[in-house]
Amino acid sequence: MRRCYLILPVTSLRQKTNMNFRFQNLLGAPYRGGNVVVSNNTLLISSVGNRISVTDLLKSQTHTLPTQSSSNIARIAVSPDGNFLLAVDDRNRCHFINLPRRIVLHRISFKKPVSAVRFSPDGALIAVGTGKLLQIWRSPGFKKDFFAFELVRTFADCDAKVTALDWSPDSNYVLAGSKDLTVRLFCLKKFDKELAALNKPFLFLGHRDSVVGAFFGVDNKTNRVCKAYTVTRDCYIFSWGYSGNEGKFEELGGEGLEPSSPGTPGKGSDGDGKGDVEANVGMMVKKRKGFDDYGGNLPEECGNLLHKGKWERLRKDNFSQAPAKLTACDYHRGLDLVVVGFSNGVFGLYQMPDFVCIHLLSISREKITTAVFNDLGNWLTFGCAKLGQLLVWEWRSESYILKQQGHYFDVNCLAYSPDSQFLATGADDNKIKVWTVSSGFCFVTFSEHTNAVTALHFMASNNCLLSASLDGTVRAWDLFRYRNFRTFTSPSSRQFVSLASDQSGEVICAGTLDSFEIFVWSMKTGRLLDILSGHEGSVHGLMFSPTNAILASSSWDKTVRLWDVFEGKGAVETFNHTHDVLTVVYRPDGKQLACSTLDGQIHFWDPIDGLLMYTIEGRRDIAGGRLMTDRRSAANSSSGKCFTSLCYSADGSYILAGGSSKFICMYDIADQVLLHRFQITHNLSLDGVLDVLNSKNMTEAGPLDLIDDVDSDVEEGIDKQTRGKLGYDLPGSMPNHGRPVIRTKCLRIAPTGRSWAAATTEGVLVYSMDESFIFDPTDLDIDVTPEAVDAALSEGQPSRALILSLRLNEDTLIKKCIFAVSPVDIPAVVSSVPLRYLQRLIEAFADLLESCPYLEFILRWCQELCKIHGHSIQQNSRNLLPSLKSLQKAMARLHQDLADMCSSNEYLLRYLCSTGANK
Repeated sequence: MRRCYLILPVTSLRQKTNMNFRFQNLLGAPYRGGNVVVSNNTLLISSVGNRISVTDLLKSQTHTLPTQSSSNIARIAVSPDGNFLLAVDDRNRCHFINLPRRIVLHRISFKKPVSAVRFSPDGALIAVGTGKLLQIWRSPGFKKDFFAFELVRTFADCDAKVTALDWSPDSNYVLAGSKDLTVRLFCLKKFDKELAALNKPFLFLGHRDSVVGAFFGVDNKTNRVCKAYTVTRDCYIFSWGYSGNEGKFEELGGEGLEPSSPGTPGKGSDGDGKGDVEANVGMMVKKRKGFDDYGGNLPEECGNLLHKGKWERLRKDNFSQAPAKLTACDYHRGLDLVVVGFSNGVFGLYQMPDFVCIHLLSISREKITTAVFNDLGNWLTFGCAKLGQLLVWEWRSESYILKQQGHYFDVNCLAYSPDSQFLATGADDNKIKVWTVSSGFCFVTFSEHTNAVTALHFMASNNCLLSASLDGTVRAWDLFRYRNFRTFTSPSSRQFVSLASDQSGEVICAGTLDSFEIFVWSMKTGRLLDILSGHEGSVHGLMFSPTNAILASSSWDKTVRLWDVFEGKGAVETFNHTHDVLTVVYRPDGKQLACSTLDGQIHFWDPIDGLLMYTIEGRRDIAGGRLMTDRRSAANSSSGKCFTSLCYSADGSYILAGGSSKFICMYDIADQVLLHRFQITHNLSLDGVLDVLNSKNMTEAGPLDLIDDVDSDVEEGIDKQTRGKLGYDLPGSMPNHGRPVIRTKCLRIAPTGRSWAAATTEGVLVYSMDESFIFDPTDLDIDVTPEAVDAALSEGQPSRALILSLRLNEDTLIKKCIFAVSPVDIPAVVSSVPLRYLQRLIEAFADLLESCPYLEFILRWCQELCKIHGHSIQQNSRNLLPSLKSLQKAMARLHQDLADMCSSNEYLLRYLCSTGANK
């Protein structure tokens, strides 16, 4: 028997590990338009560009599905059991998604734009309003067919776009509102030719504006439909009552007759009712001709038909919000409540059928684009697309459950906290937001800046954040008290675009856009210490060396300069380049310097000897798509082929680079090779995603997509807000019609090395390492198997079992072996672990601290590890730094949770003791 061994070089294993990143979350934009749905009473699902965001309102966590549509998502619907999600984008392409598994099961394209979509209460059917058509599809479920969608029925009775849909509780009827000022009641059952009149819908007439919502009302005792509500855009709500199939023949028209509708007088009526009788007699004659086979009566299988019963308008009520328009509404059957939102930012909650106003409040000055009840009806969800705002409000206690708002404009800069728990973002809307990375929630917003925020920096203490802005100030923020405790200014007004602080936190430096200077302040006193001059262009890159007090600066004057700030010697050394230098970063150990230039190259310098170590040519790697207004193809265009943001990994082995492109490149520094190229989006609603434009869309007047020939209502569309659109909103002033261009403005890798974030046009994309399906053994042999690990555990050899599991590098086996060790044997087992497995063991402890309840047990492991291997950890600190940062992050989070719990319990005990003493 011949044995074969595969020997892989260490570099290839490292590269494979480095590329193991997957999309995790999208921050900075909780809501961008479209409708919002609530699943299982607590899961809030909304569209964010071409992605889907899911927020758990109980756990206060949000995550974004990894699936992407080809353009911005317009409508979503969720099945009653919460298993399936239907998402339709602007290009009429639909994804059928398994929500728990977060994967796309089926795809389908509709021929017309989809304006409404709804699952039936039993989950078996889907009603889709596509253009003027109402289509009923059978839900694919978990079928594994080639084309699982089955079209059941198509109704073509509407004369304009379908705007609202609602199902009856028994899933047999659909209520459809349209822009033709009519609501139609459709029956899904198809009748024979003899009963062709029964196939026609019932019409609710009398509306004077397009229908925004149409809803069935039920009798709470029998759960049968007994009423209906229709809501129109001109702020009216109509209440309709149903009284059953009284006089079947009187309300059944012949094949050529229109169905009767409430509010419509009978044909031939002369005012005294005689005409109605004559008309009914005529109808009787025509009907009997078609129904002779049934003896003049309907067959029993027809049952109590809603769309042929007697409906009457009970009342018509006005919301009294003119001249504002009604833009969103929802109805809760169990509580008989209606919630409505208006274009002036006001919402109202009304008790039906008496139209009693419970709440009428204003939540913004912009249009409310969605308003939804949860299943129990105690929470209201409101969305404002223009502000990127999402609110969940408990209407009984009048308190907020969720209040999230994204940045109004593009995000310019990012900063990770030293423990990787928080992520700060600064944008063109003059605001700074701090997010919790694990939950995806923003917990504080600072809005003191009066111009765009250009740079952010966390201090080493983790509770202080620095920000630089074009308003001429650098501000320090206290993350305990959430206040601006210090402001640094220059003698004359300057625009700051870069920011840095030394390791001790004593000195703050900021580079300017206009005067080409670097200002140095004291953190303690706030006084200006020095002004560093010498650059002849804007200073867009600043960073202190992690090991000493040398400051590196990059400028558009084609130089990188090193400054000794504390000695005051000025520029220590200058590195000259052939093109403008866009940014500069230090390696975490301070022994290497990387900078990117306008010609698309990344230069690596030795800051100690002043020598050029490597050069990476990245023009072809960063080359992005073709803009709509480009005269040249993407391959021949020279614009955007450079890196504007660089970031070293935690161990300094690879570097991330991004710029005005849809790609983010990851390079191995030692070999100068491209490891991976991440495409940040596939959203065709953005400019610069396609490499080749379709020549069919090019006309003599320019690209077809840029010609505004659609006579659409302003209330229906949401304009993408950009900084350039504000000052130049004139005809012909926007060359690409205001379409946002895809680009990456800032990149940051977390100090733990487990994740990285990118500030892009679509928001802040967070990528994290995925180790769920990766088999990456560190020291594999023919005897190293899971069976050998189990055998060692059964024989009472925990040390051998742990080493075998570390060699296999299987996460479940490592944790199993850790829990199998008794607390008394922990020191002996730790001392037997070889040094090369320390990093993997520390990562396992960090992961366990995040999820397992045995806190003291894992802390005992960590304590013994530091006692026995402390010297080795210190000697190998550079390689172990990412895993140690992860461990520190987990411990800091646990410490904070325990501190909050203890303070709460202490307060409760004091209260109980004081009440007992008073008695």
